[in-house]
Amino acid sequence: MDINQVEFEEVSRKNAVISAIESLLFAAGEPLSAKDISKILYDDLDFIKDVLGEMIDRYDKTASRGIKLIMLNDMYQLVTKPCNGEYVQKLLKKNVRQSLSQASLESLAIVAYKQPITRVEIDEIRGVKSESALQRLIERGLIEEVGRMDVIGRPILYGTTNEFLRYFALNDLDDLPSVGLFNEEEGES
Repeated sequence: MDINQVEFEEVSRKNAVISAIESLLFAAGEPLSAKDISKILYDDLDFIKDVLGEMIDRYDKTASRGIKLIMLNDMYQLVTKPCNGEYVQKLLKKNVRQSLSQASLESLAIVAYKQPITRVEIDEIRGVKSESALQRLIERGLIEEVGRMDVIGRPILYGTTNEFLRYFALNDLDDLPSVGLFNEEEGES
């Protein structure tokens, strides 16, 4: 076999894997890990990760595509490009991107940086009750119950969701800005 034949077979293999990954992600409708994709395709995990990285780059660089591939907590998902969100909302007849209230934003920020955290702890930080703001955040899928504290009364512990990561275009919680960054900006005012 000559070198051109080897290169052709490698490109054909990669294209076949890309096609299969697109089908899996589309059919799943939710994030899949590289490990799960590797198992389903009976292929090497490192190769699958390389292909997924290449797919992310391809989707990002191709302006004519209406979808992109994102990574959330080491999970991969096909999503619509933000520039097409308005059209998708019309199709679905709902305004998913309505803005969050000040109370909801404050509560969400506290959950994001302090999770897992209880409602009482959030109330103490904010200085006001947060029950309705937390309920709206749960309804929007931005936070969820992640467990219960092992104390009397067993209060609910809250944490952010993958929808939170999607909403704010984050790969994972490590992408959140440092709290120190905000303190520096306040000192400059």
